[in-house]
Amino acid sequence: MTQPIRIHGFPLSGHSHRVELFANLAGIEHEMITVDLAAGAHKAEPFLSLNPAGQVPVIEDGDTVIADSNAILVYLARKYAPSFLPTDPVLEAEVQKFLTLAAGEIAFGPAAARLINVFNAPFDAEFCAATAATAFGKIEAHMEGREFLVGTEPTIADIAIYSYSAHAPEGGISLEAYPNLRRLLANVEGLKGFKAMPVTKVGLAA
Repeated sequence: MTQPIRIHGFPLSGHSHRVELFANLAGIEHEMITVDLAAGAHKAEPFLSLNPAGQVPVIEDGDTVIADSNAILVYLARKYAPSFLPTDPVLEAEVQKFLTLAAGEIAFGPAAARLINVFNAPFDAEFCAATAATAFGKIEAHMEGREFLVGTEPTIADIAIYSYSAHAPEGGISLEAYPNLRRLLANVEGLKGFKAMPVTKVGLAA
């Protein structure tokens, strides 16, 4: 009998959420293991043996261990849910473009802004807001006349940008000016198996 994959993560981490969300949407059997970030569990053994970088999420799939949320999405899609990662070279390149956006401007924009408000992270709020506006502007323009980021069906590109975009207001970043982005988020939320990330309160300590 195949064992469920083990997802080591943290409930308030958008990076963790995108992996859990994808596992739910793709119907991948999994077990969630909470890593106590507040207690520093991610910087100590046994977690460091899984990911020496000391970051969540990490998955265990039998003897295979994968870290980095976008790398995990690619692995899970290739192995368990190929419809979420097109094999057409042009469409696959488009997916990779949005994975880069998720790891770049989304991470340094709305994700970082949320860390300031929720976890008192020492980032530059003005820079985060400007970076978020750049990222969301790109998505807003791209989504004109589209339902999903790549092609006509959901892909891991949509999953990668969802969590921190949807929770941008927790970082003081309004989504009001981005109706196409909001439509994309609603489309993801309408998928069978969708699971929301918990909403946090501003000022919540890490």
